[in-house]
Amino acid sequence: MAFRSNEKRWSAVCARLAEADGHFVFAVKTTGVFCRPSCGARRPSRANVAFFESPDAAQRAGFRACKRCKPLETSLAARRQEWVLRLCRRIEAGASPTSLAELAGEAGLSPFHVQRTFKAVTGVTPRQYAGLARAKRLQAALGAEATVTDALYAAGYGSSSRLYAESTARLGTTPRRFREGRPETAVHYALAACSLGQVLVAATHRGVCWVTLGDDGAALVTALRARFPLAAPGRRDAAFAKVVRRVVGAIETPSAGAALPLDVQGTAFQQRVWRAISQIPPGETRSYLELATALGAPQSVRAVAQACGANPTAVLVPCHRVVRSDGALSGYRWGVARKAQLLARERSQQRRATAPR
Repeated sequence: MAFRSNEKRWSAVCARLAEADGHFVFAVKTTGVFCRPSCGARRPSRANVAFFESPDAAQRAGFRACKRCKPLETSLAARRQEWVLRLCRRIEAGASPTSLAELAGEAGLSPFHVQRTFKAVTGVTPRQYAGLARAKRLQAALGAEATVTDALYAAGYGSSSRLYAESTARLGTTPRRFREGRPETAVHYALAACSLGQVLVAATHRGVCWVTLGDDGAALVTALRARFPLAAPGRRDAAFAKVVRRVVGAIETPSAGAALPLDVQGTAFQQRVWRAISQIPPGETRSYLELATALGAPQSVRAVAQACGANPTAVLVPCHRVVRSDGALSGYRWGVARKAQLLARERSQQRRATAPR
């Protein structure tokens, strides 16, 4: 998310957003100190705060670095991104599966910490990332190897039908049809501007299969093609354009909803979670525990959270309405700041709709 306006910067400071670190610093006029947006010190009065593009700019203005958040040093978020990037390269380079224990040993951390931090940075688990990496290797191998079987082995897949099915799901078609250039199910996409940045909408003939938010349209397309390598720019027809407009409408006016047909793949449990999320009214929230309890599986809070993180259709399956038990916002695939904006917008619209006239 961009932090170009002081309003967005102040919101990031109030939320102590770690993802805002590196984009700007804020200085407190009464103390003469400047901090990262994520600094845990007591929140200052807005009237006493000034924003700067960089620590150097704050220092030139006469402010000194905070001793608590140490804005002149590499941030914790940056250090995490560095070692997660190294693990990503390790996974991409390996033709055979890399275990979580091996990755944890390389990072010098516990498997639990690696799993949690890797997903927080990349949006997927190491195992899921390995699946995407194998799919990319398979794409290259299908054009270089003599047979489909040779390509599967070269990409790091086994010979079982289960792994063959996994490769089919990653490619969006069977390996043989991918090799021949004849996809079974066409995926079309389009980018559009919205108040939350850029939105990418992708659909098959059965329904919307992918909705994602971000600031970089090219990055959104890259992420889509990691899942659907044969995805192509949308057809220039009124029906697809209407689908895109309705998705944008659901972002701008969440309370209006968007009853669009979906074509999303997931496990049986994920599908149950996504259906339950879709039943949460606009402007309301449910905790992960409440969702798990409603599904009759109160011990599956983590699995519910993982299903929320795997949701491929932002806003249409409104996982932004799921919060922690203490009401805190966390774990939103498209950024906590966007989650806060969506909820605030829904609540505002609900208040206007129920206000006496």
